[in-house]
Amino acid sequence: MSVHKENKEFKKITTHALLAMKQRGEKISMLTAYDFSMATILDDAGIDVLLVGDSASHVMAGHETTLPITLDQMIYHAASVIRAVKRSLVVVDLPFGSYQGNSKEALNSAIRIMKEAGAHSIKLEGGEEVVDSVKRIISSGVPVMGHLGLTPQSIYKFGTYTVRAKEDEEAEQLVKNAHLLQEAGCFAIVLEKIPAALGKRVADELKIPVIGIGAGGGVDGQVLVMHDMLGINKEFNPRFLRRYLNMYEQILEATKQYISDVKSRDFPNESEQY
Repeated sequence: MSVHKENKEFKKITTHALLAMKQRGEKISMLTAYDFSMATILDDAGIDVLLVGDSASHVMAGHETTLPITLDQMIYHAASVIRAVKRSLVVVDLPFGSYQGNSKEALNSAIRIMKEAGAHSIKLEGGEEVVDSVKRIISSGVPVMGHLGLTPQSIYKFGTYTVRAKEDEEAEQLVKNAHLLQEAGCFAIVLEKIPAALGKRVADELKIPVIGIGAGGGVDGQVLVMHDMLGINKEFNPRFLRRYLNMYEQILEATKQYISDVKSRDFPNESEQY
């Protein structure tokens, strides 16, 4: 039965393909990617969407938050991923400071990502405060994915990475913002770290796909950070994370074995020399 086979009908995943998947009840798979080699593997595996996330600020550069990463750095990562991809839809985060409070700057940032990286679409965080930017970017021909719930670029406003929208007032505001983003023309929305019932409600009410990270199983698809899913990181253990490998330990042991083989003169052996 594999959904993977069913998905082969899409030679290239587009925003329309995602909409068709939602309409027929097929879940959307999404992971982050930041470089050519890993993006090649994920694309070959058949992932639907690759997000060049500003999470690169954490996992690639070692920053504590997503705030320090620059537009130039995002373009570098996005271009690396785009060169690898044959099938997946590539979405690129607009980094902090490249769109907030100024729709003209938001448009310029989006256009730079599309032109210089060859990206397929962009993602930005926020609700009604970014609607003008969303409309302006979409009117220029650039597809936009929204992001509500826990919005990591606003971490200093929230003061914590805990679950969002547990209270009725914030939940209703999130639903309102989701509708505003759909009306503004977003092709999909990411919901991060919100109660599962609220995630399902938003997905049921919206025509566009809703992709969750810690938003329960009632949404239209799931996204995880690749480094978390593969177990390259070991400190980050939120409830919503399922680790599919323990690459930290595997790489650690392989590297220790390599060091041992070099020190003991076991590597290279006769057959590994010219």
